This record gives sequence, C-alpha cells and structure tokens, in this order.
Amino acid sequence: MTEIKNTEIKKYYLENLDCATCAAKIEDGVSKMPGVRFAKVNFATSTLHLDSDQVDEVQALIKQLEPDVLMKATQEKQVGLAPEARRELAKILASLALFVLGLVFNRWLSSLPYEFGRWLVFGAAYLISGSQVLWRAVQNIRHGNWFDETFLMSISTLGAIAIGELPEAVGVMLFYQIGEFVQQRSVNHSRNMIQSLMDVRPESATLLQPDGSTTEALPEDVAVGQMILVRPGERIPLDGAVREGASRVDASMLTGESVPVEVSAGSPVFGGTVNQSGLLTVEVTKPLAESSVARMLDLVQHATERKAKTERFITQFAKWYSPAMVALALAVTFLPPLLIPGEPFQKWLYRALVILVVSCPCALVVSIPLGYFGGIGGASRRGILVKGANYLDVLAKVRTVIFDKTGTLTKGDFRVTEIAPQEGIAEEELLRLAVEAEAHSSHPVASALRQAYTRQYGEIAPADQLMQVEEVAGFGVRAKSNGSLIHVGNDAFMHREKIDHTNCDVPGTVVYLAVDGKYYGHIVVADEIKPESKAAVEDLHRLGVEDVVMLSGDQEGVARQVALAVGLDDYKAGLLPEDKLQSVEAIIASRKEGTVAFVGDGINDAPALARADVGIAMGAFGTDAAKETADVVLMTDTVTRVADAVRIGRRTRRIVWQNIFLALGIKALFIVLGIAGEASMWEAVFADVGVTILAVLNATRVLK
Repeated sequence: MTEIKNTEIKKYYLENLDCATCAAKIEDGVSKMPGVRFAKVNFATSTLHLDSDQVDEVQALIKQLEPDVLMKATQEKQVGLAPEARRELAKILASLALFVLGLVFNRWLSSLPYEFGRWLVFGAAYLISGSQVLWRAVQNIRHGNWFDETFLMSISTLGAIAIGELPEAVGVMLFYQIGEFVQQRSVNHSRNMIQSLMDVRPESATLLQPDGSTTEALPEDVAVGQMILVRPGERIPLDGAVREGASRVDASMLTGESVPVEVSAGSPVFGGTVNQSGLLTVEVTKPLAESSVARMLDLVQHATERKAKTERFITQFAKWYSPAMVALALAVTFLPPLLIPGEPFQKWLYRALVILVVSCPCALVVSIPLGYFGGIGGASRRGILVKGANYLDVLAKVRTVIFDKTGTLTKGDFRVTEIAPQEGIAEEELLRLAVEAEAHSSHPVASALRQAYTRQYGEIAPADQLMQVEEVAGFGVRAKSNGSLIHVGNDAFMHREKIDHTNCDVPGTVVYLAVDGKYYGHIVVADEIKPESKAAVEDLHRLGVEDVVMLSGDQEGVARQVALAVGLDDYKAGLLPEDKLQSVEAIIASRKEGTVAFVGDGINDAPALARADVGIAMGAFGTDAAKETADVVLMTDTVTRVADAVRIGRRTRRIVWQNIFLALGIKALFIVLGIAGEASMWEAVFADVGVTILAVLNATRVLK
C-alpha cells in the first residue's frame, strides 16, 4: 500500500465501530503513536480525524487494537443490512437452530456413547456463534487488552463448558451475540437519522450565463456574485439573494419550521432549503464553505466530539469495572472453598461464572454516548444546533435565562415613526444628514433610517465630502461631511459630547443629531416585540427557570415597556457591551445553584455569550461573531426554541441517568443473587442482554 502524506487534519471512516470503549481505545492508541500530531475518534459518527504522515501505520494499529474495524477514506452508504450484518444474522440463526435442536433432543443426544451427539450439536452451535468472540478475546490478550466484554464472555462460557454446562455456555454466547446484533442495529439507526441531515447538501448548481444560457456546476465551483437558476422543486445550492422571481421556500431541514417562507426580489435565501413553487434567479453571496448548510453540517458532525462529564466518567468507569468484576469472580471461586470446610469448588465456580456473564459493561458504554448523540440529533431536527454533549448537561441545569432585547425578544425590524427637526431645519435635511453619517453602519437603526429616506425622498446620493467616520460603540456615530462635524446617536452621546438638546420621553429608540455642536432635532425609531416572546418567557417559567432577565443597550423607557409586555422578572437598560458582560458575571456570581444561559444575536453580544455557562445565538443567519462564540445555535429567530433547547437538555440527561441506574441496578442485583446461588447463567444472560437492549432502545427515544 502506498503511504499517504497528510499536511492537515483529514477525516476517515471507521467501519464496524460498535462500542464507545473501542472508540476510546483506538483514540488513545493512535494518539500515542510517533508521528501522529492529532487524533480524535467520534463514536457517534464512526469517524477519525487525523493529522499524521503515518496513515498506513495508523491503519495497522487500528487493525491490531480492533480487528473488525476498517479505516476507510470514504463512507459507503448502505441500503438495508450490510454484508457483515447479513453474515452475522445468518450465523445467529444457524446457531439458534442447532441450540433449539440440542435442547429438544438433549436426553437422546446424551444417551449416545461419550455424549458424542450432545457435544457435536452444542459444540457446533457454540463455535458458530462464539468463534468470532473467542478470536477477538485472543487478539486483545495478545495486545495486552485483557478486560473487555469478549474476555468476560469467553471465560464465562468456557468455564461453563469445563463443568459440563453445555446448553448454558451456548445460550450465554448466543444471546450475547443477539444483544450485540440488536445493539449495532440501534446504533446504526441513530447514525442514519443524523446522516439524513447531510442529505440537505446540494450536489449541483445551475449557473445562469450573461447570454441567458445555463450550465451545470458543482456548488463549490460557484463564485460569489454569479447568478444561479433554481427551478421549482429543486434545493437551493448556496446562500444568496433573489434577483428575479417569487416563490415559497421550505427551510424545515435547516430551521425545524414546517411553514414555508415567502421570498421575492431582494429576499435572502439559504443553501439547503427547497424552492417549492416559482422559478428563482439568485445572486450568490457566500461560497459553499461559508454557506448556512455547510456551517450547519460542520456543527452537527463535530458536536458529538465534545463529551459530557457523565460520558467521560462512564468511559473511565468501564476501564476498572471489568477488572474489578474479574477479581470478584476469582474471589467467589476460590475463597469459599478454602475458608468454608466442605464447600464444593464447582458450586462456587458456577456462581463466579454467573457474575462474569452479568457484569458485561455493554449497556453502559454504548447507551450513554448514544443517549447524548440522540439528544444532539433530536435537537438538530428541530433546528437547534448544540455544539457538544457537554452543553446538553449545562442546558439541563439552566435556572436563569438572560435575553438581549433587539433581534431576540423584539423583531429587530426598526421603523422610523417620527421625525422632529428643530425650527428652521427641514425633515428631509435632518433625515438626510442622519443617513449620510450612518452610511457605512450595519446597525438596524441605520438600516431603518436609510429605508425611511428612500421611501419618502428616493435614493440618496453618497456624501461627496464624507471624510471620516467613527462609530462609538454603545453611543452612536461621529462623522465629518463637507467640513462639518456631525454627531448621530443616543441621549447619552449628546451628554457625553456636551451638546444641548431636547429631552424626549417617548416610546421607541430616539436618534439625536447635531451639526458642529448645534442640535438639529431627533428621529424616533420603534422596534416591534415578537408575538411569541411572551409565550417563550411563560414556557421557561413552566420549566422551572427561576429568573428570566433582559439586558439592553436601549433607553430605560423602551426596556421597561418590553419587560412589562413579555413578563420578565427583571431588566437592565442603557448598557454598553462591557456593561452587559459585567451584568452577566454578576448574575452568575449571585446564583447558588443551576446554570445561566445568555441569548443574543449581535456582535455586541459575543462577550456575554462567551461568559455565560451556555451561550445561545438566535438565528443561524445572524452575525458570524455570535454564532462562533455561542455554544448553541438556533437555526430560526423563533424565541420559543430557547425553552425547547432546555427541554431537550433535560430529557437527554434524564434518559442517560435512567440508563445508568437501570444497568447498574440490575447488574448489582444479579451479582448479589449470583453470589447467593439464586441466579443461574440463563437468568444472568437474559438480564445482561435484556438490560443492554432496553438501555439502547431507551437512549434512542431522545431522537424523537
């Protein structure tokens, strides 16, 4: 095989990776190899992210650590059962047939010389179902990996054979394999549900040429500024803006919202959404790598790499749990016959074998990661992207939610509602000067001013002599135009610059304007509260969230009006970005229990999003700074999704702990019963396989 030279982190697929312990073993082994700069195994997606020049050596080590796991450069999409699964199912059915045959004719088979028939039938059934397990155990022992489930199953069944319990040995091995088969199918089902998200990635784009002709191109080859044609029923390949046409767009795969969005000329559209009705001409605004669909897929694929504390604990727990069970089994085997006169060795050996059967850690090491994986997948299907399993745990413990105001509780869709110039100043001049000064600002208020001027007076010509513009965060804009110094901003800005002005106590955001220190008037810009904001706050209170607070940079009157309208517990107004950060820190410091979530959507929210226990960015189509900083990204601007995120976090954590208590409780019970001689190997194997299947099925509930 030719050695592959890597110069960056690359992704490989690990076929037949069916347990979290195996994934941890591979990651640990590969990470310690010379020449490996980075190695991360994601059990949920069966992937290895690798930065190394020694790819061949890595493949060999993985084969050594886990003989059944194959490292491949590409993922093969399976329809129905994979060939390996079909072969495994055939072996299970053949072994089951022989097992039933042996039980039905057990007396007759035992009557043959040397019990030849009994050994033949049960021996064949055992080898068909257990040869692979025995081989794995031998391979693991050769490489120093003694205490795993294959070792436990091999020792317990071989011990049963040694004391003449052939049916029980076959039954243990057979039902262990059945449990493994069901477990693998459940894991694959969960992976496929997440993989269905990947199907939103468009495969081609129809380029519209200047002469009106069209050509097909790969989305990654389409440049920003090029025009693409999207026909009804087609998936929009890239983020862009509609230039011609009108239609309804289904964005449910990105946002979780089932209601189509109406789009027309000027409307933004996003890659991965489906054009439902009309023909659209779209100008591409982002390359594929930066598109909404690419960012979403990247978040989903990497989310499961951040493990929750519970998940990390279970992985570590499994490392000493199996050796401890083996030590207990040895003690049960030898101590009673040595210490209690007349106690038969075979009786205690049988009880030790029961302990080994029931102590298999599969239920824990598979169902716990699967539970978190399911939580991330279930959230993604609702348009909630959680960047790691650890954040699901944090969401589950949220007791305080802090909202930004603009664009979060309110629409962020500002409208000019009043223009109040001073005497001698025309409304057109006041609005024009404000628009000129805010020409380069991306703030929603600046957009509202531009829209108002265009609507009333037409397009504004760029200021000829706009020499210098300085945006003062939290205050406004200072600009020089045609030799004059213009100040546009809030009341605090006027006070800071010592400009006499009229005090206005009106609802809405008030923009003051002065030229060369002379007050010219004010413009009132109002923002509408989202209709679902009050319901969202009520939903959070019903979930037991104790404090729902708003932090706003707006004036006191506006913030108070919003707080009363949506039913907030508290609010703070007139805050600069650094003030918001200090307020978040003060709230975190004051809380005795629970965690604090901050919900925002703007660049100025980034520090607070980073400082909160969990930062939630509103709208995947908001600012990049907010999305990059946040721990959870909502693919829609619907504020009720915040309560959904908390609910999913709690449901996931509840299911994970149900599995922990279920698995450990039943195993502890049967270990005690086994030592007391009240449990047989039959009961032990049904308890072990049963609890594994129940835990795995319980973990998959969170996907729905």
